[in-house]
Parts: sequence; structure tokens; C-alpha cells
Amino acid sequence: MSSAAEHPARRIEGTPRVIVTRALTPVVQDRMAELFDCRFNESDTPYTREQLIAAMRECDVLVPTVTDHIDAAMLDAAGDRMRLIASFGAGTDHLDLAAAAKRKITVTNTPSVFTEDTADLAMALIIGVPRRMREGVSLVRSGEWSGWAPTALLGRKLAGKVLGIVGMGRIGQAVAHRAKAFGLNIAYHNRKRLPEAVERMFGATYVESLGELLSQTDILTLHCPSNPESHHMIDAEAIARMKPDACLINTARGDLVDQEALIAALQSGHLAGAGLDVYPDEPAVDQRLLDHPNVMTLPHIGSATAEGRAASGEKVIANIRFWADGHRPPDQVLDALL
Repeated sequence: MSSAAEHPARRIEGTPRVIVTRALTPVVQDRMAELFDCRFNESDTPYTREQLIAAMRECDVLVPTVTDHIDAAMLDAAGDRMRLIASFGAGTDHLDLAAAAKRKITVTNTPSVFTEDTADLAMALIIGVPRRMREGVSLVRSGEWSGWAPTALLGRKLAGKVLGIVGMGRIGQAVAHRAKAFGLNIAYHNRKRLPEAVERMFGATYVESLGELLSQTDILTLHCPSNPESHHMIDAEAIARMKPDACLINTARGDLVDQEALIAALQSGHLAGAGLDVYPDEPAVDQRLLDHPNVMTLPHIGSATAEGRAASGEKVIANIRFWADGHRPPDQVLDALL
């Protein structure tokens, strides 16, 4: 496949037509409206497959989000007008990058802006599940709490426990930074080992195989992308390797975990609990997870801060402006495929 340099972005004559598939913050939309010929989704209802194809036929730039799954067939049906997909968010697993590259469509994302926000939320779950906070909240809200008791809602302390991190990129490292302050011992599995100086900074130990990491950890947290290799990486066999009473935290992508295997382990008592911000069939959440007393279920809010969403919008705007002026956008994501 030819290199990106052989296909430089062409300058757009006039104002590019931009279609935004979900409602963004008012400040971001107002700024986009000042700069581009914009069409916004004021109802914030996710587009259907047919609506996405129609939008791609009518725009120069599409601004989708994680809820918009765009595959090769859709890009083929979209025609030739759309030349930029300026995705709102860091993840790109909802986009067929290879198909976009084949059609010479530039794709951008908004990396780094959600790192701290997602790490904060992951840490909240890392604390909350061992301490049985979901059960505590439910007990108080039910009106059945009878007061303090020496044996009531006994959880597990964090200090001295092993936190296993799968995926030691920006978010994984941000989680390790937080976890160290709580006295957790950090072990991690990654495609590539981090430099020794970085490991020393976090007090982190590299574990070469996922199976070995699973057998060591008291709390397992996932911070890797969704792709064919990572699909159901935490399946029944993997969960069986985990310590009895271990906890699983997932703020990455729902399909990293075999949900049926997770539910079976929770119901059998092999796992003590789980903290989940993502699910395989969002927005549907399996009722068995909702019913379990020690599963903290959150509505995919890892990146949901006003500051993060504003910064993400600013990156989208910058990517469109660079592209429209004929320059390479700062957050182009196709390099690995070209």
C-alpha cells in the first residue's frame, strides 16, 4: 500500500460540509458552526446504518463517535464526496481503518485528552469493588441498614494486594501512578516491555504472559484496545486462572471479556466482584450483572468530564482545519496501515 506522503491532503475550496452524528457540548458546536457548514444531530439519537450512509453521501467531513460503527460496505455505499472522518474520541475500533485507507479517506481521532479521566474512573472501581461499595450504597438506600457492626460488609484492603494491568499504555500507566499511592503492588502485561526507568517509577513488574499475570493478581484491570487479537481475551479459561475472590475491572471495551464466562464466575463465587463501565451490547446491560450484589455497573462514563469532552472537540476542530487547508491533520491514525 502506498505511503501517506504520496497522497497529500487536497485543499478544500470553500467551506467544508461537516455532519456531526451526536450532540456535542454547546461550546464545541458553536465553534464548529462558526468555522464550517455544519449539520448537527440535535436529538442526540444514534444514527442508524442507513442514516450514516446518507450522511456520508452529503458531507465532506463526518464526525462520528464510538456509537457509530462504520464498515467497508458502508464506505463503498457512501460515494466519493466524504474525504475525512474526524472521529470524536480516542478509540477507532468502531471504524474500518483498512477500508478507509483503501478509499484514501483520512481518519483522525482525539488521543490523550481522556487519559486522566478514564484512569480516575478505573481507580474508583479498583477501590469500590474490593470495599463492596455498591452493596453499601444499596443497603443505605433500601432503608434496611441497622447501623455499624464489627462484621458488616467486610471487604478487602488494597495495600499489599497485587494489581494486574493488561495494557500499559497512557491509561494503564496513569492507573499505575494512582494505584502506587494506595500501596498496591503493580504487575503488568503488555505487547512490549516498558523501559526499566518507567518500571522503577511505578514499582511495576513486567509479566511476559497473560496467563501468568492472571494467576498473580488480586485485582485485574483492562486497558487495551478492541481488535481481533484481544476479543474475549478474558474468557472462561482465563478467569479460571485468576485467584479465588479476585476482582475484574473493565473500563476499556466490552468485548475484551466473555460476558457469559464472567457471569458464571461471579455467580459461582470464584470472582468476588467486578467493576464495569463498558459492555458487549451497549446500551444493554445483562440483568444478571445488575442483580449481582458486588458488580459496580457504570454507563460508559470513563471519559465523561466537561473538560475532557471540550478538549476532544477542540482536537476535532483542529484536525478538520488542518485537513481543509491541505495539511496533514495532527491526529491522523492511518499511518500504521499505509
